[in-house]
Amino acid sequence: MKTLPHLIENNREWAKHMTDDDPSFFSRLAHQQSPECLWIGCSDSRVPANQIVGLDPGEVFVHRNIANVVVHSDFNCLSVLEFAVHVLEVKHVIVCGHYGCGGVKAAGADSHLGLIDNWLRHIRDVRQKHSEALNAIDDQTARDRRLCELNVIEQVRNVCHTTIVQQAWSRGRSLSVHGWIYDVADGLLKDLEVTTESSQEMEEAYRIVTALDG
Repeated sequence: MKTLPHLIENNREWAKHMTDDDPSFFSRLAHQQSPECLWIGCSDSRVPANQIVGLDPGEVFVHRNIANVVVHSDFNCLSVLEFAVHVLEVKHVIVCGHYGCGGVKAAGADSHLGLIDNWLRHIRDVRQKHSEALNAIDDQTARDRRLCELNVIEQVRNVCHTTIVQQAWSRGRSLSVHGWIYDVADGLLKDLEVTTESSQEMEEAYRIVTALDG
C-alpha cells in the first residue's frame, strides 16, 4: 500500500473541526507564527509537544531528537534554537524529557547498538558524570528515571551555555530556560526546578539540583 488514506481522512476531519470551532483559525495561522515557547523534546511518538501542554499549532516551536539532547556539534538543534530566540523571539525554552525514554535506557546499558551509540555517548557522559549517585540507587527502574531527570538537567545547562542564549541575555532579553519531565504512565509533567533566566543564575540553579545527588 503506497498511500495512507485513513490519515488523509483524519486530517480532513481535524481541519473541519478546527474551522468549525474557529473559522479564522487557518487564515490566522497562515499569516504568521508567533509562539512564546521553544520545546526541545524527545522524538518518542508518545510525547507530542502541543498536545500534552494543551496548545494549538502555532503556539509552540518544536525541535525533537532521540533523548532530547542539546550539544554544540548539532547544527540542526542550534539552528532551531537560534531561529526561535533571535527571529521568533520566544520567551521560554523548554527542555522536556520523559520517563521510560528508550534512548536514556539504552545509554544506561553497555550493549552495542550500532550508529546510535555515537549519539547516546552524550547521555553516557551524563551517566558517567553522576555515576556515584546513580550507582547508589538499587532499583533499576528508579535509577533509569533519575538518569532521565539528570539528562534533562544537563541539557538545560547546555542550552544556557550556547552563544545563542548567552547573547540574548547579554542584550537584556527576557528569556527563561526550563527543565521538565513527562511521565508517559499518567500524562503529567514535572518541573525539575532548574529554570534559569540569566548567566548569573545558571550555575547556581544547576548546583542546587545536582546537590541532591550528593
